[in-house]
Amino acid sequence: MIEIIINAITTFIINAISLFGYWGILIMMAIESACIPLPSEIIMPFAGFLVATGKFNLWGVTFFGALGCVVGSILAYIIGIYGGRVFIEKYGKYLFISHRDLQIADDFFNKHGSNAIFLSRLMPVIRTFISLPAGISKMNFTKFVVYTFLGSLPWCFALAYLGKKLGDHWDSLGIYFHKLDIIIVLAVLILIIWHIKRYFNHKNSC
Repeated sequence: MIEIIINAITTFIINAISLFGYWGILIMMAIESACIPLPSEIIMPFAGFLVATGKFNLWGVTFFGALGCVVGSILAYIIGIYGGRVFIEKYGKYLFISHRDLQIADDFFNKHGSNAIFLSRLMPVIRTFISLPAGISKMNFTKFVVYTFLGSLPWCFALAYLGKKLGDHWDSLGIYFHKLDIIIVLAVLILIIWHIKRYFNHKNSC
């Protein structure tokens, strides 16, 4: 079932990029950065493969890929500010998120937001969703945009370069990144369990 879904996503990405060129890369990467799990591990290596065929330029696909990340991230950031924060403040308790947790997140992004955004753009799975909490915490917008772009550049370049070197075997990268995704998802689940436990411990101590 999972293989069928991945094949369908891959076909969608290939068709979009083949049809729209650089703009297809931008659109696909924007979707991936707007909290929709469309894997950049497929998008950028395929773009790199097209670089090897002479259709694209390596720096061109890198730039449009990073620009797409910024566009999608801004959308998620805006949703975080105008919808996500209101939702969390009203219904956060049902998700085991307290006002104290929200304040901790605000303080974190105020103090470490730039580094967090930059580093998160280099991490599978997390890079897709980091913009939403940045918006919820009202991180400085200019810094958010700049560090999203700067963090996305090496990610897009590395994947496109690998796709270019692998040639017809560009899609083999997906196997390795899928395994890495599983590890990250398991780590996130552990953190969620820890957070829920901490939430109830704090609630019981009040």
